[in-house]
Amino acid sequence: MKLIIQIPCYNEEETLALAYNDLPRKINGIDEIEYLIINDGSQDKTAEKARELGFHHIVSFKQNQGLARGFMAGLDACLHLGADIIVNTDADNQYCGADIEKLVKPILEQKADIVIGERPIDETEHFSWKKKKFQHLGSWVVRVASGTDIPDAPSGFRAYSREAALKLNVVNEYTYTLETIIQAGHNKIAMTSVPIRTNEETRPSRLFSSMWKYMQRSATVITRSFVMYRPLKFFSMVGGILMLIGAVIGIRFLIFMAMGDGKGHIQSLILTAILMMMGFQTLTIGLLGDTIAANRKIMEDIQYRVRKIECTPEERKIHEENRKPSD
Repeated sequence: MKLIIQIPCYNEEETLALAYNDLPRKINGIDEIEYLIINDGSQDKTAEKARELGFHHIVSFKQNQGLARGFMAGLDACLHLGADIIVNTDADNQYCGADIEKLVKPILEQKADIVIGERPIDETEHFSWKKKKFQHLGSWVVRVASGTDIPDAPSGFRAYSREAALKLNVVNEYTYTLETIIQAGHNKIAMTSVPIRTNEETRPSRLFSSMWKYMQRSATVITRSFVMYRPLKFFSMVGGILMLIGAVIGIRFLIFMAMGDGKGHIQSLILTAILMMMGFQTLTIGLLGDTIAANRKIMEDIQYRVRKIECTPEERKIHEENRKPSD
């Protein structure tokens, strides 16, 4: 059983040693542990520091690509390197490395394919009151959108089985945390969470400049993911609301007309017709979206099979041979 711990990095020269030294060297049930960083266009000496510390693998971008793309590049590399379990953690040492054993345990016991670390948000001193409330609110919205019961959706401390990693896709360029939960919930991937510990803050978050900006971008990711994976439900809700409002206004017009006062409320009749047409068109969009979602599911299945073939031992051997310099 091979575990690869991946760490997305962007200018992490100062904190990378803390995260590395905190990583476990041995875990019961794991035969081999390797460490990988995704050097996301760092402008400092992050890559050099990683080599100095002893990281086994380095995936480098020449230009910053963002957390979502870095995460997916790391997963792809880990799969090609033969990982049976992949753990994602942060380079700022936010999470306690010893808790990686907790993350991988449900996968080793074949109880889950994705395990997400649940931070003690309410007890975390460097989280402001506002941030704590927004974290709980965001997690609740993701639970509703995904149909799961994950209590800490934004947590980046996660473990993935090989099977789960082969199925994952991230479309947005901002963050992988929210979209992957919604996708996993839609695809019925077994998912759970375990309580974990956090370390003291070493630096401010680089994912967002302000809480409001983070909420805005997260709301965009959640809405887009929900529309992508459950279009019929989303557009049916919107279309149903429009048609309901139109029906209420239409009934109001009929009441006035029955009372002999219909001529003064022609605007209500026009508004009813507009809302009913908008609702019908929205429902039609939902049906089209559902058809597209079905086609996307077929494409995801094809991608899964291609990835699985590419990451077989035979293909990995060919890949490694091609990387060797010719004589």
